[in-house]
Amino acid sequence: MTDPRTGLIHHPYEPPAGFDAPAPGVFKASTVIFKDTAALHARAWKDKTGYTYGLHGTPTTFTLEARIASLEGGLQTLLVPSGLAAISLVDMALLKHGDEVLIPDNAYGPNKEFARHELAAWGITHRFFDPMDPAALAAMIGPATRLVWLEAPGSVTMEFPDLPAFVRIAKHRGVLTALDNTWGAGLAFNAFDLPLAEGGSVGVDISVQALTKYASGGADVLMGSVTTRDEALHLRLKLCHMRTGWGVGANDVELVLRALPTMALRYDAQDWAGRRLAEWWEARPEVTHVLHPALPESPGHDHWQRLSRRTAGLFSVVFDERYSAAQVDAFVDALQLFKIGFSWAGPVSLVVPYGLASMRAKPTWKGAVVRFSLGLEAVDDLIADCAQALTVVGR
Repeated sequence: MTDPRTGLIHHPYEPPAGFDAPAPGVFKASTVIFKDTAALHARAWKDKTGYTYGLHGTPTTFTLEARIASLEGGLQTLLVPSGLAAISLVDMALLKHGDEVLIPDNAYGPNKEFARHELAAWGITHRFFDPMDPAALAAMIGPATRLVWLEAPGSVTMEFPDLPAFVRIAKHRGVLTALDNTWGAGLAFNAFDLPLAEGGSVGVDISVQALTKYASGGADVLMGSVTTRDEALHLRLKLCHMRTGWGVGANDVELVLRALPTMALRYDAQDWAGRRLAEWWEARPEVTHVLHPALPESPGHDHWQRLSRRTAGLFSVVFDERYSAAQVDAFVDALQLFKIGFSWAGPVSLVVPYGLASMRAKPTWKGAVVRFSLGLEAVDDLIADCAQALTVVGR
């Protein structure tokens, strides 16, 4: 090997072993090198005892998967490019033509849209159930029902369901449950060990997260996770994951790994700030409801209280009907520290106005809804920002 061009690619140097540091190493690969053909034939990827191809895992992705599984209280985790990809992976892996999936009416909108369009095109039916009525779910489960989605709390309107009751009903009927646990983030409660009122516990079969939110915390990463405790169920998901080619970039995994040590600190800081701002809004005459699970008047407060003492820095307010949608939009536009944008759990506080009529089969409240996501700014500054923005709509 005399040509330096070849030497740049096949250089014999290997750094000494034994290097260690707080941050895990970052391994980037599509191709994985095998020592010989025997190693090629013997290598397995399903049980993570070896490496075969970048899509099937690297030391970097295996490390994040193990940490998310521990955080969630599960045993195995799969990484996908977004939270919505996590939802669609579960649906594709577990549902087939003729099956039915049941989804709470207050679920994350793209979950419902995936059912309305892609699943429907594949001959998979869906129905939406009342997220606060376990008896309604029990009556709806039929012979074709294979999967029940749950969300705690509901998207935008923040109703907190009686999770253990819903899970117990589904298990009694032999139906799998999947929880969108992005809000809880593995910190607010253990989705695989939910206490029952009469004693004992019950757990969901699958917990998904948008790691885009709290696990990342920087508003600069898109990633999702699918966590289970059952090995056979994990394998069903993993095989679909392999066949559909889901992959995540090593640099994105690195950013999430770097953020995980501060995740609980950020969650608690935004929890505290969110409660303070929500309590401030309770005293405002412009709104009729403040939707935050920690507030006694918020739907499902008792259910939340039985499971947790933590809440994400996320809540919504319902403006009085006397304010038009244009007036509410003007309030949102007048905010200076709150930026208009989707997602949450990043360092910058966000705000989005919503119209419930287009989101719910039977809207519970009348009036425009505004969702606040608390960042890491000083909460007194955020309160002052809301106060000055309200001057544009008057009383």
